[in-house]
Amino acid sequence: MKTWSDEEIDNLYYVCSIIEFVGRKTKNRNSDVVKSLGKEGLSHQLEFADVNHCLSFDEVGDEIIADYGISMGNFDSVGDCEYEVPTETSIGGVYRDLILDVLKTDDSKETVGVMIEVFTSFISDEISDFNASTFYENPSYIYHSYLAGELLE
Repeated sequence: MKTWSDEEIDNLYYVCSIIEFVGRKTKNRNSDVVKSLGKEGLSHQLEFADVNHCLSFDEVGDEIIADYGISMGNFDSVGDCEYEVPTETSIGGVYRDLILDVLKTDDSKETVGVMIEVFTSFISDEISDFNASTFYENPSYIYHSYLAGELLE
């Protein structure tokens, strides 16, 4: 079983958080942001996360938007929220935990591949629905729902 360093976990958390930030800023689903970045872009963001985290989210987000040609969409998870909006880093932590849980069950999977799988699965839209409670759920519930392909009752 792979052992994760604190730096690797922090880098994954940062990249998940910046994906959430870019999605909000461009009004795109996180899946669209991840598709725009692709494997190479995600790998690049993970590689340079330890440097980028010293910069503002605005600065890094603007660079990602420009470099990957991410245009404005019409998905407004924040504007549609009827309650207090969770922070980008709170949501980044939800994704980090889910991705790590998936990676722990299969050593043959690569981090970037699992990131793409998670962010483009049904669970991503469920996490982004801030009027529901999925993002507040126990990480185990989110993980098992992800594996089941639907929210568990």
